[in-house]
Amino acid sequence: MTQDGGLQTDKILLAHGEGGKRTRDLVGSVVARHFANPVLAPFFDSGLLGRIEGEIAFTTDGYVVTPAFFPGGDIGRLAVCGTVNDLAVCGARALAISCGLVLEEGLPIETLERALSAMRSAAEEAGVFIACGDTKVVEKGKGDGIFITTAGLGVAVDGWKPSPEAVRPGDRILLTGTMGDHQVAVLIARQGLSLSAPVLSDVAPLGGLLLPVLERFGGKVRFQRDPTRGGVGVTLNEMAAAANARIVLEEERLPVRESVRGVCEILGFDPLYLANEGKAVMIVDGPAAGEVLAALREHPLGREAAMIGEVQERAPGVHMRTLAGGLRAVDYPVGDQLPRIC
Repeated sequence: MTQDGGLQTDKILLAHGEGGKRTRDLVGSVVARHFANPVLAPFFDSGLLGRIEGEIAFTTDGYVVTPAFFPGGDIGRLAVCGTVNDLAVCGARALAISCGLVLEEGLPIETLERALSAMRSAAEEAGVFIACGDTKVVEKGKGDGIFITTAGLGVAVDGWKPSPEAVRPGDRILLTGTMGDHQVAVLIARQGLSLSAPVLSDVAPLGGLLLPVLERFGGKVRFQRDPTRGGVGVTLNEMAAAANARIVLEEERLPVRESVRGVCEILGFDPLYLANEGKAVMIVDGPAAGEVLAALREHPLGREAAMIGEVQERAPGVHMRTLAGGLRAVDYPVGDQLPRIC
């Protein structure tokens, strides 16, 4: 970066993490320029958010992905959307998030700029602002380019909170879109694969999709989670355990893009266990399920929403009725199909 931009180097140096002039230049000329807002601008030791009314939701997560930029997204967009979505599935509208950066010596400043720009754009899309942050630098070879840690603060929709104890036989399982897009997109970028039909990550903020549904249907939506690491299969097992419920899926109803299905068939992956970053799994009241599904499909992020199963009597767990008509267990996988990506 030129001296006019506040930095005299195009790469991250150890000196950028030492708290001196280079640190101030990096934070002021690069980070703050992307995240400028009245809460962050004073650079106090905390972001002062003012008085907040309502039930507070709070979450935190860390993000590391190789490569940092992939079809349909990047680590910056992933960090914002992942945090916003953890709040949204708990019925909370995101207000503010933090941004903790761990940068490896030698990281191109341009790479940092791209990630921060993506964070800013995703935050604007989600209606949230970055209120505070921190930047650390580690020696070359002791990091992976860029790590991002976020925490998110939100306010819950009045009258709604996750209620796994309310789940009962006859409830339906909804999925807001296709499975496995994110993990396959990262795999393609990591391995340099070439496909005739491109696969894009589904990384997106879910507040605009889910919160209006909660406001409209309230307790008819019992429980919801976003199926990130471990995919829909692991998420449903976690939900079944929390609700002490038996969930039976219908294989023919599971939405999977043909391009994703093709990659899975070639490489031996099960899309049921692949990560998503812009989808939600919902357990909803049976009689209301059709209306909830229709409402989801009215939103661009829910156009491919599907009813994929139901809650039944008998012992808790997750099973799937296969295309051949049999019933098989959908259990936690042993190990991971791919190296950790998020």
